[in-house]
Amino acid sequence: MTKSTMAICTATIASLFAALALATWSTASAAPSKLAGTVGPGETIALTTASGKRVSLVSRGTYAITVKDRSDEHNFYLSGPGLRKQITGVGFVGTKTVTVKLRAGKYTFVCNPHADDMRGGFSVR
Repeated sequence: MTKSTMAICTATIASLFAALALATWSTASAAPSKLAGTVGPGETIALTTASGKRVSLVSRGTYAITVKDRSDEHNFYLSGPGLRKQITGVGFVGTKTVTVKLRAGKYTFVCNPHADDMRGGFSVR
């Protein structure tokens, strides 16, 4: 094998490894951060981190929000910059998970039928 053939083979192999690394990096995505919402029983609504702390400030990004709706009288509605999402509806009792992308700004979560008493909010930086 000549030096020029060896150089071409080495460059080709290096290019293949670089392409493989780029493909792996670009297709791998981090799992979304998790938040937990609850609504009901009674006049209660909350949003917490996976460790159970009340959400007041989070970083922008993708989040999986799991809401436990414990009353057929309530719903869980989330809104903020570019987002208006009813996660559970009146009449529903159970658990639902949605994945949302949160952008910088202020967000509110509310039970629409009882919005005067059942609401909360947080900021995204």
